[in-house]
Amino acid sequence: MPDFRIERELLGHGFEAIAGLDEVGRGALFGPVVAAAVIFPETIVQRKKSGWIREIEDSKRLAPTKRRELTKRIVAHAEAVGIGLASHAEVDQNNVYWASLEAMKRAFASMSREPDFLLVDGFNLNDVNYPQMRVPKGDQKSISIAAASIVAKVFRDDMIMRLDPLFVGYSLSKNKGYGTEEHFRALHDLGPTALHRRSFNLEGKR
Repeated sequence: MPDFRIERELLGHGFEAIAGLDEVGRGALFGPVVAAAVIFPETIVQRKKSGWIREIEDSKRLAPTKRRELTKRIVAHAEAVGIGLASHAEVDQNNVYWASLEAMKRAFASMSREPDFLLVDGFNLNDVNYPQMRVPKGDQKSISIAAASIVAKVFRDDMIMRLDPLFVGYSLSKNKGYGTEEHFRALHDLGPTALHRRSFNLEGKR
């Protein structure tokens, strides 16, 4: 389970605005990569983990209703939250690794408070003017990163679900743009839409 040990150590070194960063949608066939950045106030970071904070963990381990509930609490209690996107076209033009890094940069750039340290899930961000720490499996170690993973997941899922009625037949509300058997079958029968990633294997295993 994630905790605030990394954040507390950084606070002890004089940092004040520690942003957790994570992204979702790297493996999807459809839509953007979405990243989120979350800064919790020191009062929450230094407090004993209790209440809703104890429920924060890797977004993949949470039910959709719990992710949505926690997102509301994170947004209400965080000092700052940012969202960044890299479009399907940018994924195709550059690559999904570049898109993941760019989405995270855009996420912390959109925050109402400028961070002074970045905790990044699994990546090193290049060309940024902030000290940072790459945290492998960070959403299982840092509450700030786990919170970012939840916010990013809810934001992207909601976006894909709103697009579902515009692209009938692809079951986007169910698969969220990922490569399920049903999604690959729709791609075979209907062809890709304008928001599918043409650089990905859209035919699946045959």
